[in-house]
Amino acid sequence: MKEELIDVLDENGVLTGEVLTRSEVHKKGLWHRSIVVAIVNEKNEVLLQQRSANKEKNANMWDISVAGHISSGQDSLSTAAREINEEVSIQLGYRTEIKDFRYMYSFRKEQKFREDFIERQFYDFFILRTSGLDDKTLYFQESEVQAVKFVNLTELENLIEEKKIVERPEVYEVLMRFLFRF
Repeated sequence: MKEELIDVLDENGVLTGEVLTRSEVHKKGLWHRSIVVAIVNEKNEVLLQQRSANKEKNANMWDISVAGHISSGQDSLSTAAREINEEVSIQLGYRTEIKDFRYMYSFRKEQKFREDFIERQFYDFFILRTSGLDDKTLYFQESEVQAVKFVNLTELENLIEEKKIVERPEVYEVLMRFLFRF
């Protein structure tokens, strides 16, 4: 399988013109862009995925609905739609449209997992509001995800407090304000 190519950014989020593989970007600790999407149903519940046990980081942890790197030449919205289709697909003819995404905000984050795995990412955070979804209308890529579930605001807060969910305070704070409004 060919490794994903990623556009390298400078510390301000501007394209440098350099394109490297995902592993090279992380090994060198270079800035790049990713997306994070929270899928929210009509009950105001958030879809969470449990990361596969074979993931390089945060294995077996619960995580936001969808997250992923932006491939070279792609934009945030097309990446969000691609990642939903790759990681957590929706059956019964549902089609994710770019117009359905609500852009929330962008932020940057640095994390060092190992000497040869440093993440320096600019994240674009979106919310996708849907209806008619439940655990039975979803299927997932088993190499990426081992389970999915919808949680309400209280359950999300408990997962955060118990540290059973990937650490994304920048996302959860905005998401909880969004959920609380409805």
